[in-house]
Amino acid sequence: MSLSGGLKLVLIGDGESPHLLKWARALQPRVQLHAISSRGFLPEFLQLLPDARRLALNTSPDHGGGNVALIKQLPKIGAWLADTDADWLHAHYLTSHGSLAWAAKLGWRLRAQIAGSAWGSDILVTPNQGGAWRWMTKKVLRSCAVTTSDSLHMTERMRELGAGEVMTFPFGLEAMPKANAKKQPWLCFANRGLEPIYRPERVIDAFVRIAAAQPEARLVVANDGSLRAALEAEVASRGLAEQVTFTGRLDAQTQAAHYARATWFLSLPESDSVSVSVLEAMAHGCVPLLSELPANREVIGDSARGLIVNSFDDLPARMTALDTARLAAINRDWVAANGLFEPHVQRFLTRLKELTPA
Repeated sequence: MSLSGGLKLVLIGDGESPHLLKWARALQPRVQLHAISSRGFLPEFLQLLPDARRLALNTSPDHGGGNVALIKQLPKIGAWLADTDADWLHAHYLTSHGSLAWAAKLGWRLRAQIAGSAWGSDILVTPNQGGAWRWMTKKVLRSCAVTTSDSLHMTERMRELGAGEVMTFPFGLEAMPKANAKKQPWLCFANRGLEPIYRPERVIDAFVRIAAAQPEARLVVANDGSLRAALEAEVASRGLAEQVTFTGRLDAQTQAAHYARATWFLSLPESDSVSVSVLEAMAHGCVPLLSELPANREVIGDSARGLIVNSFDDLPARMTALDTARLAAINRDWVAANGLFEPHVQRFLTRLKELTPA
């Protein structure tokens, strides 16, 4: 460990992501924290860490590949990490930032060990895109002394790809929200990225069926992405412009207010691990309507806490049959027992300390 006491740890990820910021908030009081961002940093990062402990690369990486600009930053990264002399490099999203950590450790002979946190598509999608991606994913996983996964399904896949020790825990909530005010019975909320992997067009298709059966139904679509314009045009063409609202990206407080009012939460991606958005929605008493994926089954069981949506034909009838007030209480209790972040972060740090030479 560092001579001044405590672990010295470098987060490597997207400093403009609220998810990386949540990790930083959890780690900062417990370690000597530094951070490298492939992009810039959210304002709260600037308050958490002084300038000397932050390195912004200001690139625009695409997690699907083609990150030449990011790779060109490797000499700067390696030199900065050699000067920092950390105990641990904690890489988030393994096929981009994990690759940087592996290459820097190898090229600059860093003493730091690597901890890798998988985020979902880096394990469930990218290795299937070709032999080179699969090879790189395996290299990164095998370079990690410990990795984290937020679902049993993803953990199994990581082990198939050669991961050693994997700690499995949800990327959960920092705290439970207050009990919600009165719900609007047919208000639906969706906030996954408006990108192909999240299939937001299926959210619109599902809502078309819901609105046909329940004319008072409303849908709020938060977040942004490359499909937004097409989705807005589709909504208008179906005559639903008065019932569907696109808000763009929301700050945490505004998003919480939408969760609080909504009865239903829609998330229908083609690939996913345990989504923090689903956990947030459940903590606010929403009933999730989810695509058929193993991680979604882990969260809601066999329709014990929501619905798996394979067909839209019978969706309104299935929704009407649910006791949403009862499910709101059940879902809040389940998240409080299983979905809080704090105890898992402490367990993660305890393991890093055990693996760190004296």
